[in-house]
Amino acid sequence: MAAPRVLAVVLAGGEGKRLMPLTAERAKPAVPFGGIYRLIDFALSNIVNSHYLHVVVLTQYKSHSLDRHIAKTWDMSRMLGNYVAPVPAQQRMGKNWYLGSADAIYQSLNLLADERPDIVVVVGADHVYRMDFSQMVKAHIDSGARLTVAGIRQPISLADQFGVIEADPDDPRRIKAFREKPTDAVGLADSPDEVLVSMGNYVFDADALVEAVRSDALEDSRHDMGGDIVPAFVERGEAALYDFIENDVPGSNDRDRDYWRDVGSIDAYYEANRDLISVVPVFNLYNDEWPVFTGYTGLPPAKFVHASPERIGLAVDSIISPGVVVSGSEVHGSVISPGGRLNSWSRVTDSVLLDDVIVQRRAQVNRAILDKNVVVEEGASIGLNRELDLARGFTVTPSGITVVPKGMRIGVDSVTPSSWAI
Repeated sequence: MAAPRVLAVVLAGGEGKRLMPLTAERAKPAVPFGGIYRLIDFALSNIVNSHYLHVVVLTQYKSHSLDRHIAKTWDMSRMLGNYVAPVPAQQRMGKNWYLGSADAIYQSLNLLADERPDIVVVVGADHVYRMDFSQMVKAHIDSGARLTVAGIRQPISLADQFGVIEADPDDPRRIKAFREKPTDAVGLADSPDEVLVSMGNYVFDADALVEAVRSDALEDSRHDMGGDIVPAFVERGEAALYDFIENDVPGSNDRDRDYWRDVGSIDAYYEANRDLISVVPVFNLYNDEWPVFTGYTGLPPAKFVHASPERIGLAVDSIISPGVVVSGSEVHGSVISPGGRLNSWSRVTDSVLLDDVIVQRRAQVNRAILDKNVVVEEGASIGLNRELDLARGFTVTPSGITVVPKGMRIGVDSVTPSSWAI
């Protein structure tokens, strides 16, 4: 039997309001993560590692940096017909942009017509995880279902943030009910404090997907995959469940086998970065059997200078990216992205610094996220005084994480936006 023809569709049009200000000037899937990556790199790496090499990325919201990243990074062999193609909203079905994730696929049905796949893998672009989609596709075909939804256990306290799956007790591989973001979810029989939620990853029979989004386009609905399309399949008894815990990714270990993080909020984004730097990482970036691909090339190695009793350039329990210079500065429990410059007697603790951040002499950064091109001037501090950070106009989360937008220059007594700010 010939292998099915598979097209992968990545839904990357999300605005990411809960990640503001990191999404003020970029789409959520383009947000930098883990030093050298963008969030979308995890979904795309899982797809290509699964040997699915025909991939379209549906973009919409402030997509320039996302489009540029895909163009520079994800250039696969054209000679063999492989591609990762960003596709913006094109108003093919009317004078409106995407009205929801289902509408994004409906407005892009020409892509399916061109490719003529048997199977369509549909995934989100803003989760951090490893997954072999070929195993899910096999389970989908074996089930005889028209749609398969990937599910994972999460705390019941988070049920109102996800689509909650209720498996059929007589056939646990079938979905009995699907509720989008319920506020009254009931825990699992074997674990009352947990629910089974959708990961936002789906496998469709291609003809069933086309029929579903065409039908949904005629309805007065939210035109949403989780809110409208999945429940329709469930009601017809055509939806199967794929339990993520069954996915066996090469090179994974017991600690990170079922790792999956929805980085939809600042606190979740911060904690997911922190997961990378423990001695035995909760999510292991060093799995050579299932690499996470990205596009940084041509940068010099990281450099650490000065080692004297009065100042020392060091970093512990941290990720230090290429192009970073730690010059007489101390870095503890932090992620430093490419191009960072950390100068003498400064200290960065439990923080995430995005590209080209400069921390000048005797400055301090604590429990903060600094977006690209931020400058912390000599003697200034971030994250040490909540009231001061709020007075400066910065976002401070309930857990105390301070977020500084792109290009800000922070002095001891002043905050100046970048001259490039719009």
